[in-house]
Amino acid sequence: MDDQADATNSSNAAVAEDTDRLLRGQARLAEITGRSGQEVMAALGDVAPDFARYIFEFGYGDIYSRPGLDLRARMLATVAGLVCLGHAARELRVHIGSALNVGATREEVVEVIMQMALYAGFPAALDALMIAKEVFADRGLAAKAD
Repeated sequence: MDDQADATNSSNAAVAEDTDRLLRGQARLAEITGRSGQEVMAALGDVAPDFARYIFEFGYGDIYSRPGLDLRARMLATVAGLVCLGHAARELRVHIGSALNVGATREEVVEVIMQMALYAGFPAALDALMIAKEVFADRGLAAKAD
């Protein structure tokens, strides 16, 4: 009987921890993007609902919620990583906007992207700069005149 009670308590604790991670992840995503992420859940709901939950729990509940870096630094690192992938335009667009949401400047985003030309190549950096240009235009962030 004690083994069964221990198993039940352990299972309940695991469910509570997963719920905490999910809620923490949803709150962190809303803080970063200004959106709840329900569109992600809805978009993946009929294909891979578990994958959407993993994004919230692991990505935002665990990784983006870690101490050690502020959100601005995390988002600039994310932009750099997505530039280097070279095939994540949709995510890059979202995360450039998110970097701006958490305090990164237009100039910082541009510099991070340009820096990635050394590691991802000029075509990847050029594509990313064009995406950044669209995000900046959507937000009314014009280039500074020299």
